[in-house]
Amino acid sequence: MGFDSIRLITFDCYGTLVDWENGMLAAMRPLFSRDGQRPDDTQLLEYYGDIEAETEAGPYLPYRQVLSRTVQGMGRRLGVAISEEQGAGFAQSLTRWKPFMDTNAALKTMRKKFHLGIISNVDDDLFARSARRLERTFDWIVTAQSVRAYKPSPVVFRAAFDRIAVPPARILHVAQSLYHDVAPARALGLATVWVNRRRGRPGFGATPPSDARPDFEVPDLESLVHVLGAA
Repeated sequence: MGFDSIRLITFDCYGTLVDWENGMLAAMRPLFSRDGQRPDDTQLLEYYGDIEAETEAGPYLPYRQVLSRTVQGMGRRLGVAISEEQGAGFAQSLTRWKPFMDTNAALKTMRKKFHLGIISNVDDDLFARSARRLERTFDWIVTAQSVRAYKPSPVVFRAAFDRIAVPPARILHVAQSLYHDVAPARALGLATVWVNRRRGRPGFGATPPSDARPDFEVPDLESLVHVLGAA
């Protein structure tokens, strides 16, 4: 695909810019490692993706509650009691999740040529903590809290269109999740890039499976910089 018409790049945050799988695993392992037993990381991520999507599909809840209820639901599946306090502690761990090694340099470079935005399933205050680690000022930030809905709902993207003064034909949406981002963005006519952070590893990790097809695929943001000609 060509990128000459693109003026704005919108990003998913967690999984795309921030290494959420390693961040959440660091917080999950102590919760589920008991009596000398520890569930496989692949199983933990798959349970997380399944239960989180189910929780987000129901009535709107703040993302802190989604995170807490998700890890408690994982405990029920695994036969491990997770208290509300432990669930809240897991939710707070998001503030410690770190960007991928290539994220900040890539954003700095792309910023020279494009406007940058965020469309993320998160609470405003939690994203504010992540934004400090990202070291970027984004032109537009659309959170689940501000819309009171979660991707893959098209409501989130339509709300973004209403706020962003850029025609959809000039927006490129970049994300790691085919399920949350690529599928709904393509359905609404956005050009999409899949950042396949899990390349070479089996399964879909912490996101539900999807057969959505992006316009373009890259393994990381450093590769995207070169594809865009922004280097």
